[in-house]
Amino acid sequence: MRMIFVNLPVKNIEISKAFFTALGFNFNPEYSDERTLCMIVDKNIFVMLLQEERFRDFINGDIADAKNTKEVLTCLSAASREEIDQTIATALASGGNAWKPSQDHGFMYAGSFQDPDGHVWELVHMPAQA
Repeated sequence: MRMIFVNLPVKNIEISKAFFTALGFNFNPEYSDERTLCMIVDKNIFVMLLQEERFRDFINGDIADAKNTKEVLTCLSAASREEIDQTIATALASGGNAWKPSQDHGFMYAGSFQDPDGHVWELVHMPAQA
């Protein structure tokens, strides 16, 4: 079975940890330290939040400023519209920023926010009948 590790640079590990903890995420301590957090999204899905100086160890070139340039849109499924709306409200109350208004396409409901570093997180709910 494949696993996915999304690697994102962050300016402050503690701010990121507090933000994503407020959203209900847990972290794997085996792969976390003072410069790295391994956020558990699901059984085989992880987000590696890397302090910028640690992120530089893995790249060539510059780190994109996610507050001004979008390098990726990370989209997670949600169990309901209510979960999307509640997660966005929690994100905004915990230091995140609004991104785009929620959208109801009938077959799909989507919402989004930016984390404290400017990375965009989208949430989508697709009812079973779709």
